[in-house]
Amino acid sequence: MNVFITDITAFLPNHPVTNDEMEQVLGMVNDLPSRTKKIILRNNGIQQRYYASDPATGKSTHTNAGLVACAIRSLCQATLDLSDIELLSCGTSTPDQILPGHGVMVHGELIESKAMEVVTTSGVCLAGVSALKYVCMAVASGCSKNGIATSSELVSSFLKGKMFTGNASNEHNIEQQPHLGFQADFLRWMLSDGAAACLVEPQAKSGQLNLQVEWIDILSQAHHLEPCMYAGCIKQEDGSLQGWRECDDLAKAVQIDMFPIKQDAKLLNNTIIDVIINETLIPLSRKHQLSADAVTWFLPHYSSEYFRDKVFQRMAELDFTIPYERWFTNLTMKGNTGSASIFIMLEELLHSGKLQQGDTILCMVPESGRFSCGYMYFTVV
Repeated sequence: MNVFITDITAFLPNHPVTNDEMEQVLGMVNDLPSRTKKIILRNNGIQQRYYASDPATGKSTHTNAGLVACAIRSLCQATLDLSDIELLSCGTSTPDQILPGHGVMVHGELIESKAMEVVTTSGVCLAGVSALKYVCMAVASGCSKNGIATSSELVSSFLKGKMFTGNASNEHNIEQQPHLGFQADFLRWMLSDGAAACLVEPQAKSGQLNLQVEWIDILSQAHHLEPCMYAGCIKQEDGSLQGWRECDDLAKAVQIDMFPIKQDAKLLNNTIIDVIINETLIPLSRKHQLSADAVTWFLPHYSSEYFRDKVFQRMAELDFTIPYERWFTNLTMKGNTGSASIFIMLEELLHSGKLQQGDTILCMVPESGRFSCGYMYFTVV
């Protein structure tokens, strides 16, 4: 049984924030301006992004669940009533609370809906892909007649200056080796907020473009790689994580910057391209008998343009060359919204006028949490 994404909507909060405005919105760490911001922004290539934060007060303007509700309402205004939805699957890496689950909090925002099955998927950048795969399997199997998959991030609350003591910052040699500053500052000047919602149905809608879901595959490499991106914990010298609940007291956990999102930059730089290409793309291309020539559009979710040429070169080395003119990304203007990024890209491409019937789309979504990568393949109908 085929399944189709019949529409996608995206929601980006408030006004775009330029590079010069970022520190005003997020605040400074220890009342000192960042020494590495300009260098990191030059490497990641992002020119503007969106924050669910009021620059005047520093307070959040939306919850994570609220961002998703805005995307869903926009989706349903264009397609069908909320009361007709049977399944809601919500992915995020930045829920508003530990419990209850993110999905039911989104459902709670939708007071005009009805009782329905609700699923929450977590992780890092693959949380939204997992949410979409669950809906696709449910609709394909006939368990649900339709479903909405969402992905969202409210990461600005992690990035505000008040969340850092400065102890985790690593600024040495940033000019010579940009990846060394990733642990703290890279993520502060990289990540931003946003949400997207996809409607999945068993039949394509006539008179419009739809995305037929050919396959969605995710591979984890955690069996042989240690954690790389983490929050609510510290990384030990042996590569294991010590969670905040194992800390002697909560005040100490705050003092040593346990809660902000951090990344093992050296491990990322040495590992991510192998995971994305050698250990995921190539095995999946063999599994699905997919060649580069069978891809009309390639949508790569990478955290920074620092990795753009590295991805291209490795693909070329392994005989899977997709020319840059067939790549589509909106990283520079919409920022890195984590798990929502790939769907914010898909939404823009779907409504751009660039697609034609029969086009194919290959989406790449790496996750550096403990090194997983997912690929999605669609046909435009």
